[in-house]
Amino acid sequence: MRNLGVVLVDEAHRQAWSTRPEIAARMNPQAPADAGYVVAAETLRTAGYEVRAHEDGLLTSAALADVDVLVIPHCSDEEWETTTGVGSPVHSADELAAIEDFVAAGGGLIVLAETEQKKYGNVLGDLTGRFGIDVVSTTVQDPVHRFKDVSTWVLGQPGPKTEHDLLAEVSGACFYRAGVLQLTAPEAFAVLVTSSDATTPGAPLIAAVPSAAGRVVVAADSDLFGDDSIEDLGNRRLWLNLITWAGTGRAGSASSVADASGALQDPAWDALVAAIEELRPLQAKDGSVADEHRERASELVDQIAQAVTALSSRFPHQQEHLDATVTDFLAWRDAGLGVPDFLDSLLLFHPEQQRRDGVEHLAVFPMYTQNGNLNRNVEAVITRTVWPDWIAQLEAGDYDNPAFVPIEFVGFTKGYDTHSAVLFPETVATRETARFTWGGIFCDREAARFRRVSAASAELLQLSLPPDAERLLADQRLAQETFILWDLVHDRTHSHGDLPFDPFMIKQRMPYWMYGLEELRCDLTTFRETPALESKGATLARHVRIAILFDRLFRFPTTGERNRNYDGLGGQILFAWLHRNGVLRWRDNTLSLDWPRVYDSVSELCGEVERLYNEGIDRSRMGHWMAAHTFVSGLVPPNPASVWAQGAQALPTEPRLAVDEVLPDEFPLNVFYEALRKKLAPVIDSTSGITGVSG
Repeated sequence: MRNLGVVLVDEAHRQAWSTRPEIAARMNPQAPADAGYVVAAETLRTAGYEVRAHEDGLLTSAALADVDVLVIPHCSDEEWETTTGVGSPVHSADELAAIEDFVAAGGGLIVLAETEQKKYGNVLGDLTGRFGIDVVSTTVQDPVHRFKDVSTWVLGQPGPKTEHDLLAEVSGACFYRAGVLQLTAPEAFAVLVTSSDATTPGAPLIAAVPSAAGRVVVAADSDLFGDDSIEDLGNRRLWLNLITWAGTGRAGSASSVADASGALQDPAWDALVAAIEELRPLQAKDGSVADEHRERASELVDQIAQAVTALSSRFPHQQEHLDATVTDFLAWRDAGLGVPDFLDSLLLFHPEQQRRDGVEHLAVFPMYTQNGNLNRNVEAVITRTVWPDWIAQLEAGDYDNPAFVPIEFVGFTKGYDTHSAVLFPETVATRETARFTWGGIFCDREAARFRRVSAASAELLQLSLPPDAERLLADQRLAQETFILWDLVHDRTHSHGDLPFDPFMIKQRMPYWMYGLEELRCDLTTFRETPALESKGATLARHVRIAILFDRLFRFPTTGERNRNYDGLGGQILFAWLHRNGVLRWRDNTLSLDWPRVYDSVSELCGEVERLYNEGIDRSRMGHWMAAHTFVSGLVPPNPASVWAQGAQALPTEPRLAVDEVLPDEFPLNVFYEALRKKLAPVIDSTSGITGVSG
């Protein structure tokens, strides 16, 4: 799995800590844990970071060139501490300037200072002062808020609320003989502070500040992340949060598709697009062409066939399919341009057989685009498969899903300049329903619109973002890979579990809340599966939890028409469940989440949905529909005019007729979502046609 960044730990300036176990053991043979940052380093590696030690030499621009976060642990003259024995505790003026330039360019800096800072002979205070955080040389004590009855082992208290929630999932933090900090930069904020009972009350113990394009964190104690302390309280989680937040300045914002495609530069692609866009207004809703337009349409079909032929050499793995595509176009022309039938070429289109990272496909069909153009117009799209090794390994193991094809946009016609984020075979005009063997999901569009909508929602709702969420919203590539993992498990879940999803359910006529529950079930199952994924090395699983939570809570209920909006209903159910259980709070026009409780609460909802499914096998179809309506109604109040809410006695006994009684908006939005929907409307509209490059 692609690492989240490079963390460089300075050990070349007489540091009192080392990430290398052999050095820690040499520094303190009796208690290596008292000199080790070995666990801290492994924590980061497990989370997906590359960790290096800067073992010798100066911290220059070259040494920092590929680094995302620089960590400088406490360093000292040998008079006071046993150290790595390498270099000087004093960073030179050139080094300080290089570090400052590194931060200005987007790098993250974490400085771990100490109590009585001035005596150690280092210049860490001078370094942090450049960013508006001063280290005060003192030893704070707290007779009340202390750890293990030691007054110098101070328990940090949360600082004032900001847009950055660096304490998400942190149960507490202990500082062992800590100094305090003083903030001089207006943008600086305290993460943890001393209590009102401390000798220096309300003083920052950890502070952070955005600086130019980068981010800086300063701690007034270095012991809390040492091997002998990192397991105390929430110290380990705090460490990971600080690193993640600091590294967000270097997060990659561009999709890999930014690399130009040869096919996209080919004049034949421009000719193909031009012919399709001229043909579009000549087509009826079913894809046919009226008599008065047939002559010009025939000419345009010829141009489309010629352009596909010219482009086919760029897609040698598709030669048979593209030849059949040309044949289908010419056959449609010769038959008088009635309702198109592209079954023969569709049956030869198999992107699932070419799941290699970076492979491109050309698809030209008469089709509608889900959440986009509902007419069966001719559309063309060039896709690029995104298939990193780590997803291939997962799919080949416990998460087999041979039909799953994650893709990103390279080029497309107007039918995809919409909200559509899928390429499914059932959207293509054919004479009969084919056996579907693949489904393409545009991970770049999913990720880009998620980032834009979630960021806007967090700002509107004053939701303080955990570092993982900030990073996810800042990093398009990370978001794309997160959605690939989510989609892989979600899509697979449709065919697994009690009463699994019928692949042809979409062709059946049933109340829309059944579709809503099915989609929600797949997402909840994916959410609950994330710890198992993490245990298999899928470090992105923790980002999947955030993606599911935010997309379900913010985008789904506020997107699309309210007419039988089953995806929106799933989000409403999740919101209501979390709100009812006190995990989600809306108070003083501010949204907050109790992050330590989120996973268990979502898992409990998943269990409730699964129980409904399991019991459904013993019910009739109508009985199951009624039970599902009752379940949803227990969380989301139905429309006051609902016939279904009146019970079975008010409904026709014939299922088909009962479906007719379902209101278009059977489960209306609550007042929270009504307001949010209005405020987010411009943002939602702006995501039409978004890609990993444009987003």
